[in-house]
Amino acid sequence: MNLARHSITATAPVLIFDTQFDPECHLFTTCTQDGFAVYNTWPLKLLRRRDIAGGTLAHVVPLHVSSLLFLVGGGRSPRYPPNKVIFWDDALGREVAELEFRERVRGLACRRGWLAVALRRRVVVFQVDETMSRYAEWDTCDNPRGLLAIATRTHATLLAIPGRQTGHVQLIHLPPCKPPQPLGPPSSSPPTPPPLAPTKHPVSIIAAHTTALSTLSVPPSGRYLATTSARGTLVRIWDTTTGKLMRELRRGSDKAEIYGVAFRPDEREVCVWSDKGTVHIFSLVGGSGGSNRQSTFSPLTNFIPLPKYFDSEWSYAQYRIPSQSAHISMSAGPSKSPTADVVDEEKCVVGWIQGPVDDLDDPDRPSSTEYQLIALTYTGGWYRLSVPNITGPIASSIPSSPVTGPASISPPSVRALAQHRARSSSGSSVYGRSEKGKGRERDRDREKEGKESRDCVLREYRRYGRWDGWG
Repeated sequence: MNLARHSITATAPVLIFDTQFDPECHLFTTCTQDGFAVYNTWPLKLLRRRDIAGGTLAHVVPLHVSSLLFLVGGGRSPRYPPNKVIFWDDALGREVAELEFRERVRGLACRRGWLAVALRRRVVVFQVDETMSRYAEWDTCDNPRGLLAIATRTHATLLAIPGRQTGHVQLIHLPPCKPPQPLGPPSSSPPTPPPLAPTKHPVSIIAAHTTALSTLSVPPSGRYLATTSARGTLVRIWDTTTGKLMRELRRGSDKAEIYGVAFRPDEREVCVWSDKGTVHIFSLVGGSGGSNRQSTFSPLTNFIPLPKYFDSEWSYAQYRIPSQSAHISMSAGPSKSPTADVVDEEKCVVGWIQGPVDDLDDPDRPSSTEYQLIALTYTGGWYRLSVPNITGPIASSIPSSPVTGPASISPPSVRALAQHRARSSSGSSVYGRSEKGKGRERDRDREKEGKESRDCVLREYRRYGRWDGWG
């Protein structure tokens, strides 16, 4: 008698080719081999999806919360030639225009009425209105990543692109961004006045790094610029008017590929994520260091010529994106992470939202809001993270506990439950322990609690990208 041989394999993860937030992080787009979809960022909800036959897409870029999307073909079997930008009106469900270039499109950035296209050695800007016109173009150094960043707030003007020399950034000022079209009856409040013109002419070139740039980021206002290089150890924050280096933040000491930097909307913090699978959060307020961690030798740098490393600012909080480690164990106990069955979720995109502050003591009490993070992985993981509230030195921080998030609609959800810290060995019944030994152990416990408090709290975890009727 022959018995068939059966094998058990893990479920294949969703393969996300691209996922991007709109400038305000109100929604995000994602594309897979089946087409593309648009989701509400929080609460997570599928707004619409489009099945596209005949090929795949490399980029789907939303123009704020309008129905206009910019599509670029890519992958092994591109739906559109990679040298074209397709204008897709999702209200009509079809293509309405296209831009064709002589080479592959590397990157896109847009704001109301404007589109910037990055090619290998130049950036071309178009004005998009009832008619589309070519505004200008600028030469850059070799830019295979298609780096560029544009300020999107009303009256903002900044466009940041790589300069002609490696590691340099060119700052370009476009006409001011127009305010969004009001919906419904006109507002009684006066329109927002434009900002005052700078007292001196803004700088046009910033020598940011000595090696090739890996990311460029600006907040919606365009007041600052964040740059990272191929080394992946430092994040530099620049004033875009004066060209002055404002802060230098250290992601780590070993080389990494930084995927992105995002400013909090009020420009008080930034988050950084890389191929290490960790999201780091830095404070931009306060004096040198602020809430950020620093070496214990940093106060001595003014008196002793120590290496610059000892004066670095490190993130005050972080979150490690779970990944499949050695991982899938059939005997995993209750301590198993709710996302332990997810395959390699280290590549991600992160954005800021205003989310609820949950109250476990009084669930019926209306919750206030705080700035939180949404992390989207390229295998379909959606994480809502709460940042620790740390206002002073990291040693005086108070550890927080994960709590459950509010009930939500759409996809199946796994939420973080409150975890109790393991009982310390200081509660042991061993006699004869000296008070000095107890003090050292208490110090170690406090140090451990301070370390735990630097971890972001997982409020909600969900899945996106499986277009099977979630909504």
